[in-house]
Amino acid sequence: MDNEDLLAPLYQPGGADDPIPTYRNALAQCPVSRSVNSYGKPAVALADYADVMWAFKHPEVFSSRAEALDMGQEQILIPFQVDPPMHTAYRRLLNPWFTPRSLAPMEPDVRKLVNEIIDGFAPDGECDFHEDFATPLPSTIFLRFLGLPLSDLPQFLQWRDDGIRPDVEPGDYEGAQEIRRAAGKAINTYFETAIADRRANPRDDLMSEIVHSRIDGQPLTDTELLGILHLLLLGGLDTVTASLDCMIAFLVTHPELRARLVAEPAVVPAAVEEMLRYLSPVMTMPRIAAREHEMRGVRIEPGDPVMIMLGAANVDDEMFDDPETVDFDRSPNKHVAFGGGHHLCLGAHLARLELRVALEEIHRRIPDYAIAPGTTVHHSAGIRQADTLPLVFTASRVAAQRVR
Repeated sequence: MDNEDLLAPLYQPGGADDPIPTYRNALAQCPVSRSVNSYGKPAVALADYADVMWAFKHPEVFSSRAEALDMGQEQILIPFQVDPPMHTAYRRLLNPWFTPRSLAPMEPDVRKLVNEIIDGFAPDGECDFHEDFATPLPSTIFLRFLGLPLSDLPQFLQWRDDGIRPDVEPGDYEGAQEIRRAAGKAINTYFETAIADRRANPRDDLMSEIVHSRIDGQPLTDTELLGILHLLLLGGLDTVTASLDCMIAFLVTHPELRARLVAEPAVVPAAVEEMLRYLSPVMTMPRIAAREHEMRGVRIEPGDPVMIMLGAANVDDEMFDDPETVDFDRSPNKHVAFGGGHHLCLGAHLARLELRVALEEIHRRIPDYAIAPGTTVHHSAGIRQADTLPLVFTASRVAAQRVR
């Protein structure tokens, strides 16, 4: 289908607050489209599950190379913007640090941190969940994991926002790119210093291990290291925050599902997967057409930007029974919230750990939270992070359930 930009509603004001109607329209009208976007450029969108999975499995057609996404970075984001076979080499290097077995020893510290953060606002009977919990939890874990000082967190968060959601007027593409480029340059300057320090003075942290690692016996170049660290920054500081925002905002309005999490903590892992599917915090994934291709009668030209609609694929009724019902007992649940194929999210297991422990402890200690009266929650486009998420709850009940 041509002419209609199926993605446009997602980026209109309020479009990310409830993207399901846009997904439904894309799936019903045209699961593959080639249109002209608001910048006058081609825009290809893939919506249904089968096509999305095909795209993930065929990087020779739908490439992840740098042209697919400009975040202001001065080098490719590794391994996100690398296709096989080099992608395979980078993943073979990085994967061992992000397996369930490698991450399992972190759980007690994650649980302790979750409770420490809750302790900070528990006596007040209110908090801004986005600012007081969803942001500091994954950000602190990320900085500790890499071995960076917690005092640098405000600067990292500013760079994150400048790269992912620059503060400009809607449609100011050039202004957004200027902010992104400035952030990319500043991030490189920061990590160039950190890399040099780790080369000279290795420590017991992940950054030192990455800096001193090798592929086929060869050390990584500074450019490669900058690409890896920039990607870890974006992933470590943003997607779990957005996921927590989406989940709590959803559970506030679905008290029957929240009550089940309170009564049955064992269901939390499955609930995390189902909410990732339905809420799809990362709405789309960029690719670029590497060669001419035809899909469902739509001609895709080399160089066409392609958006893989993860959110639409996750509510495709050809793959999921009753997809718009959130069912914590859904099994199997082969959602694509973490992408798929070669580029399945490197940090997926770490994200699952953080989300599971967070939901377990929140519902153990704060079972009666509600949105503060008079509040409307809005989400950013692209990655659905809440602008603010004020909660109220019974402080006395929380105080009676201190850290176990």
